Amino acid sequence: MVIPILALTVAYLTPLYYLFVTIFKTSEEYAKKGVLELPDSLAPLADNVVQAWTIANLGQAAMNSFSYALVGAVLSVSFAAAAAYGMTRLHLLGANGWFMLIFTGTLFPFQMYLVPLLFGYQRLGLVNTWFGMLLVYVAICIPFPLLVLRNSFSSITREVDEAARIEGASEWRVFTSMIVPNAMGPLIALFLLQFTFIWNDLLFSSILANGIEVRSIMVALQSLQGTYSTLGPNVVITATLISSIPTVLLFIALRKYFMAGLQLGNK
Repeated sequence: MVIPILALTVAYLTPLYYLFVTIFKTSEEYAKKGVLELPDSLAPLADNVVQAWTIANLGQAAMNSFSYALVGAVLSVSFAAAAAYGMTRLHLLGANGWFMLIFTGTLFPFQMYLVPLLFGYQRLGLVNTWFGMLLVYVAICIPFPLLVLRNSFSSITREVDEAARIEGASEWRVFTSMIVPNAMGPLIALFLLQFTFIWNDLLFSSILANGIEVRSIMVALQSLQGTYSTLGPNVVITATLISSIPTVLLFIALRKYFMAGLQLGNK
């Protein structure tokens, strides 16, 4: 039993070890040494960071991805929460039908939408625009939060909002003051998941926004292996590590709410 566990541990840690020894190597050192050999010094890291940041224009790309992910995640979760509230607390006519209609969009692979979406964006002039990317991210990120929040809101006792209505609270006040605070765990967990999805997206961003001014950080990373393929793996892996920092920090900051949200808790 011990040997399989050790083997799995080594298999899991080897890519991480490769990552951290590679970012401290120069291109010449990487070519001459074995990929798993220790670097001669830690100094090449600074040069690798500078090359990755300037050649791929990671600064602009990171700001683009951050704006897409932040605004897109907030809007998609907000719209999903409003829809879930209407379906579970307002007894809307045909609520289940509306839910199935919205959620049906997740049953098909995203690649099916690319051709008609691209043609539509070209006619509307939304290709290579910030608003066009935000629009598609919000649209594709609504169904899953709606599924989770519909179940979460249904688990909240109705006495909570009924008592507020008796006191004269409006539906908006019931939603923002009663329902949302009781579902904060799932809401934050969903925000983190949608933020990560948008940040890591390559499919839509490479087709709809490949211009330098609006391209995402994943498209910028792709350019390091395309147009700038002469760069060594040390620079590419350094850029990849840089691109992972925001999502890691966000997860660390919101880990308490994320764990509560996974359990659909009322924290």
